[in-house]
Amino acid sequence: MTQDAATVRNFLFAILAEGGPRLAGEWLSLQQRHADVTTGEDLRDEAETVLAALADGLRTDLSPEEVVSGHPPLRDALVGLSLRRARGGATPTATAMSTLALKEALLAAVMRQSADAQVHYDAAVLLNRLLDAAGVLTFSTYVQGREEIIRAQHDQMLELSTPVLRLWRHVVGVPLIGTLDTTRTQVVMNGLLEAIQAQEARVAIIDITGVPTVDTAVAQHLLQTADAVRLMGAECLLSGIRPPIAQTITRLGIDLSAITTRATLAGALADAIRLLEPPGSGPPRQAGARSHATG
Repeated sequence: MTQDAATVRNFLFAILAEGGPRLAGEWLSLQQRHADVTTGEDLRDEAETVLAALADGLRTDLSPEEVVSGHPPLRDALVGLSLRRARGGATPTATAMSTLALKEALLAAVMRQSADAQVHYDAAVLLNRLLDAAGVLTFSTYVQGREEIIRAQHDQMLELSTPVLRLWRHVVGVPLIGTLDTTRTQVVMNGLLEAIQAQEARVAIIDITGVPTVDTAVAQHLLQTADAVRLMGAECLLSGIRPPIAQTITRLGIDLSAITTRATLAGALADAIRLLEPPGSGPPRQAGARSHATG
């Protein structure tokens, strides 16, 4: 670090140290104007934390770019700011404008503190290096945060779209609607196996009435699920085999002989009830039916 660079850093440190509360207020005002941010005590605390961490980072021997990425208090403050923006539904543009607003506030403070054009130039160069690096960090963090939110929402939608239902005593079923891919198969399998264990199910029905088409990949997913169900000690039935599905399976030469198939869910449920009957017993008596003695 040269003496000139050290002088500029000390100059900026003094501005941050002496004008922290005022700078925080100016930064929040600029964010309101440019990034459509609503002020509050939490945002003021956030602004003061970032400014204090930036001042602390200027006292290190790290380069401007390394101050952002390698000084934990500043990096953590910026990451926290970006993640809160992402989770709050802010746009990427608004998040970037928040960082640019900080640059504007600091440059205005430099202009107030000194009338020397060379000082203005040197301070502007240093601030550009610092806050450009901060902008890259906040933007990349925002993208990662939004991706995590999207993944979480996708997982929730998968779980909601594959409910496991108790159809009868010791019988559970899962109605599938839409495309069955590897990710969704895993969700279905996990939910079904957990339901089998929790409800001591002996029969599991997979209904594909709402699946638009069955190709080789879908058939493989169904077979894997059926194998997992059998490993849990339950019988697996497949219902919803409509005429177009049956024709497609036949044309592709897909072998589903390892799974008992039925055209309708009602047919599969009837089979499931028969499988649960003790050996030698007849069909379940209808409610209210009377027995008549013969003789």
